[in-house]
Amino acid sequence: MALAFKWAQIYHELLTQRIELLHPSGFELGYSQFWKGILNVKTRVTELLGIEVPIIQGAMARIADASLAGAVSEAGGLGIIACGGAPLDWVRDQVEAARKITSKPLGANVMLMDPNAAELAKLLVDLEIDVVTTGAGSPANYMEMWKAAGIKVIPVVASTALAVRMERLGADAVVAEGTESGGHVGELTTMALLPSVTDAVSIPVIGAGGIADGRGIAAAFALGAEGVQMGTRFLTVDECTVADAYKEKILSAKDSDTIVTGRGSGHPVRCLKNKFARSVKKLEGDLAKNGDELERMYVGSLRRAVEGDVDNGTIMSGQIAAVVHERKSAKEVISELMSEAEALGGCTLQQMADANAERRRLGL
Repeated sequence: MALAFKWAQIYHELLTQRIELLHPSGFELGYSQFWKGILNVKTRVTELLGIEVPIIQGAMARIADASLAGAVSEAGGLGIIACGGAPLDWVRDQVEAARKITSKPLGANVMLMDPNAAELAKLLVDLEIDVVTTGAGSPANYMEMWKAAGIKVIPVVASTALAVRMERLGADAVVAEGTESGGHVGELTTMALLPSVTDAVSIPVIGAGGIADGRGIAAAFALGAEGVQMGTRFLTVDECTVADAYKEKILSAKDSDTIVTGRGSGHPVRCLKNKFARSVKKLEGDLAKNGDELERMYVGSLRRAVEGDVDNGTIMSGQIAAVVHERKSAKEVISELMSEAEALGGCTLQQMADANAERRRLGL
């Protein structure tokens, strides 16, 4: 214990000296070249999943395929293949394709309300997937099978009560996802949800919702997280296979450009405002009258956007799209995320306040 404390003290002193030597000129002077690989963050999440950085790519339906998941895993994070609504043959093909991109840990997401959830749960065991994240239900029926196969199970939760229930069920960790996120959302913000969940459970908590840069990672860790999950940030990376028109909508989005549809029907979804979303929102004013028409509109709406019809499709996105401005590779994005987060983690409040006053981004 004393030795561990001593190393932690030395580590802190190195960080402090680095900050003092480079301040106020900034971290730009050789930071990424000299410090990358030296500051190796280890958390219970990285140790549990066997990954190098505590970053998980969110499972975005019809988007998170082998190309994206494989690239994120190869870059040191955990890539997740989104299986929701997908045929089993597609899932098999994507897992096999991702394994050709990387030999590192790989995850898959199961939407438990899917009709084929039971078959998918078994298939993922056969495919020797490393991690399963779950949503839209309880994984109780599959927990024993997955754990026996050595699969790490991480449910996504939108409330503290659900997090506590998942821990009792035997989950290895939980993703606490705030309403800022894209796609299906809950009511609580990440700022409120994350510290509440971390205070209530002993298993690792992964923060999600409204995180797209190192500032968000540092904030999530300050609230008790030991890892983060991001979806929107990875929508514009080179390896994401959505249409360019979709990516351009993300890159040009402002902070007020998202809207939540489906609250009245009990299936709230956050997406970017467009002709389709506004039409849906208008019809939702009278669900009794327009319910059938809305159901017809929803069918294929995400697919249309993913394929490039950004006027008549659902452009799922989190509010944090407003800070996503560049197209880069997954590896470059993860490197920048960690550089900024680690720089902020080594700062005092005074140093952060000084940098904030000058609008300097530390670690970039």
